[in-house]
Amino acid sequence: MDLSRHGRRSRQLPFRTCGTLFVTAGLLMSGCSSGSSTADASMASLSRSTPAELAPYYGQKLSWHECGAPGFECASMKAPLDYAEPAAGDIELAVARKQATKKKGRLGSLLVNPGGPGGSAIGYLQSYAALGYPAEVRARYDMVAVDPRGVARSEPVTCLDGKRMDAYTQTDVTPDDQRETDGLRAAFETFADGCEARSAKILPHVSTVEAARDMDVLRAALGDEKLTYVGASYGTFLGATYAELFPRRVGRLVLDGAMDPSLPARRMNRDQTAGFETAFRSFAKDCVARGAECPLGAESPEDAGRRLKAFFRGLDREPLTVKGDGGIGRGQVGEIGGRKLGEALATTGVIAAMYDEAGWPQLRDALTSAMKDKDGAGLLALSDGYYERDGEGRYANLMFANAAVNCLDLPPSFGSPDEVRKALPSFRKASPVFGEGLAWSSLNCAYWPVRATGEAHRIDAKGAAPILVAGTTRDPATPYRWAKALASQLSSGHLLTYEGDGHTAYGRGSECVDSTVNAYLLKGTVPKDGKRCS
Repeated sequence: MDLSRHGRRSRQLPFRTCGTLFVTAGLLMSGCSSGSSTADASMASLSRSTPAELAPYYGQKLSWHECGAPGFECASMKAPLDYAEPAAGDIELAVARKQATKKKGRLGSLLVNPGGPGGSAIGYLQSYAALGYPAEVRARYDMVAVDPRGVARSEPVTCLDGKRMDAYTQTDVTPDDQRETDGLRAAFETFADGCEARSAKILPHVSTVEAARDMDVLRAALGDEKLTYVGASYGTFLGATYAELFPRRVGRLVLDGAMDPSLPARRMNRDQTAGFETAFRSFAKDCVARGAECPLGAESPEDAGRRLKAFFRGLDREPLTVKGDGGIGRGQVGEIGGRKLGEALATTGVIAAMYDEAGWPQLRDALTSAMKDKDGAGLLALSDGYYERDGEGRYANLMFANAAVNCLDLPPSFGSPDEVRKALPSFRKASPVFGEGLAWSSLNCAYWPVRATGEAHRIDAKGAAPILVAGTTRDPATPYRWAKALASQLSSGHLLTYEGDGHTAYGRGSECVDSTVNAYLLKGTVPKDGKRCS
């Protein structure tokens, strides 16, 4: 579940998560975390020259047409399915843009990516970035997005139909005995088999390295000498990978809610587990301070955690039958009434609300309904939103792409249930509330049909222009220490710290953060070392 996935507003998506089962927040926790193969000598040469066999891709002209809301244009871009063998065939990638509002002083294109992996960059552009980024930024840049290969409009990975996906998301991820362990393993195998049956051709070619190379093809097709980019959550790993491959083509890169590419999957998942615990404690502290309004009691954050864990255990034994629509209105996220809320979906709903403190009131209401009124509609609505399940019971491809990218980018966190059991104490220590479920969810890549092509490694991107890395001190999906680590690894990294809650920093209401990022994007000004905002 990749928990890196989304920030609540229409801003941001999952970030990697441990698996696609227990959810997810970025997607969140990626049990599969990030990582890509270390660039070898042939990769290093990419920043200096374009191989002759790739010239047709770099020289292509995009044919733009109106699409979506007024002012937006779309196009298709071709890239080789396999960069190691360009003659083997193409992949078609969807691109969208909204041109700069002022022609005078235009700085070029600003490519955006919301994370995931699996989040639609075009959806993010059309619903937030091209409308909600600061006006002065939108005035000077064409706002551009490409759905990465395997995602949304770009030859999406598909795995299970809605009915089977419903069953998958309800799988018990805290097995109590061998029968339940076998059931969890079977669920992961069914998911992987479905992906292979429906998407065998593309599964070996959705790595972050390949997506970064696609971004360079797009840079050339847009006519930009260098890449200017804002990536959030998993998008920071995508941006850092681009800088590693093409350091001399780096323009201005903002990496917000950063991932640490040097961490193996298991360590990344455990760190993310601790991040969600930190976020939950912030929520619990706020909740208990409200006295009778708090469904988790009014004693202490620790007691709130124990109460929530006990509630989850009760759902493991006896799921709730859902009565209402979650307070969101019929059809907005999914048909709610009559479905069951078990431990897995309830946990996903809670984790989904950890991405942004603006979701805390909704979570309080949802927990009140579930714990006091025995109606799980609110938590189920939060979970459906996280999984992108619509009113007809259909799922977007977010979770399919999330697993496909994560399982290709890094070797699996665990190779067997026995390995998970041995690691449970460390995950429970990281999070008494979420640790067990997130550990088991990290097992998903063990059954993936394609061997991982990447590995954890440091990224220094020597020779790149200054890169701005932003980290939030109580970020649930991408712990603050990851931002510090990435900024220190990058030879030209500069760290901006946001002291606050929620996932990512830019555009969350801090004038200090926004003005610092804007100055960098518009003037190339990097913050002084150690700059902190609140």
